[in-house]
Amino acid sequence: MSGSPFRGRSAGENLQNRFERIHFEADLGDIDPTEEEEKSPLRTEWFIDDSQSIVSENQSPDVPFRFSINPYRGCEHGCAYCYARPTHEYLGWSAGLDFESRILVKTNAAPLLRDWLRKPTWKGERLSMSGVTDPYQPIERRLKITRSILEVALECQQAITIITKNAMVERDLDLLRELAKNKLTSVAISLTTLDAELARVMEPRCSAPMARLRAIESLSQSGVQVFVSVAPIIPGLNDHEIPAILEASAKSGAIGAGMTLLRLPGAVEPIFVEWLERSYPLAKDRVLSRIRSTRKGELHQNGFGERMRGDGPIAMQIRQSFEIFRAKFGLNSKGSELDTSRFQPPTQSNGQMMLF
Repeated sequence: MSGSPFRGRSAGENLQNRFERIHFEADLGDIDPTEEEEKSPLRTEWFIDDSQSIVSENQSPDVPFRFSINPYRGCEHGCAYCYARPTHEYLGWSAGLDFESRILVKTNAAPLLRDWLRKPTWKGERLSMSGVTDPYQPIERRLKITRSILEVALECQQAITIITKNAMVERDLDLLRELAKNKLTSVAISLTTLDAELARVMEPRCSAPMARLRAIESLSQSGVQVFVSVAPIIPGLNDHEIPAILEASAKSGAIGAGMTLLRLPGAVEPIFVEWLERSYPLAKDRVLSRIRSTRKGELHQNGFGERMRGDGPIAMQIRQSFEIFRAKFGLNSKGSELDTSRFQPPTQSNGQMMLF
């Protein structure tokens, strides 16, 4: 198994941005990717995102929430399969290494959220964090942007859910515990594999599988509703782990589970295929063949509904297996509905009170 020429990354290069005419390609001729000590380090760069709004409204019927918050753009976790990679192309960057190493941070997220929650039309609908990139990626440990958002949510009694694959979520147990007391939060932990080696090369800067299970246990013991997201399921690579992942999640305290079949939109397809060739060359043909069997002979489908589920006998077999073991391990619960009636608008970010 050969890793990326850049230590701690899953992408092996920067692919051509579909919106750009000029492409820079590094000369890696002198780098031997089979030697860990010779791998070239690639430092992460962070940039201030001066967006004037923090809440996005979702229009996709495939996504189970309407409003979302993304504290970051790009994600240092660097998951080889990440469907969000093409969003970096809108910034003039690449969906490859740029997505993992050039991260935009919304340092003014908390005041922007306060301003949004003060809108007369806002009635405290559920917010989801995050719909695109992980709110607990490594830089969050220092910047605490996600924590500042949770502090605003607690102050305003705003219902908010979290999706993450990083055990760092445990850091904010004090806030999540208080939100959970009033049925204002739930957390979904993404758990793709229990194989630590597979996780290391596929999700190189993310928490190890056992750490995520410990996070599920800590959250559950603190009274937070915890769900597990087995996503993505990659036919021929991790689909055989479904029973073990669900059993381990249930034992750790998860109350419900969901799944998503691997999606490879746009530039994600060549990035994933290159990663598979480099990391699991002997399995490449089998995995790609099984993916195509769930996507009408292609590696990706764009249509609503089918893009998350796939079709064909293998896709059906995966769903049936998931549903059988989800029921066996008691993970069919959808949890308690979050209470949006408690919402109270905040003061303005500058401290000014509302006149009416």
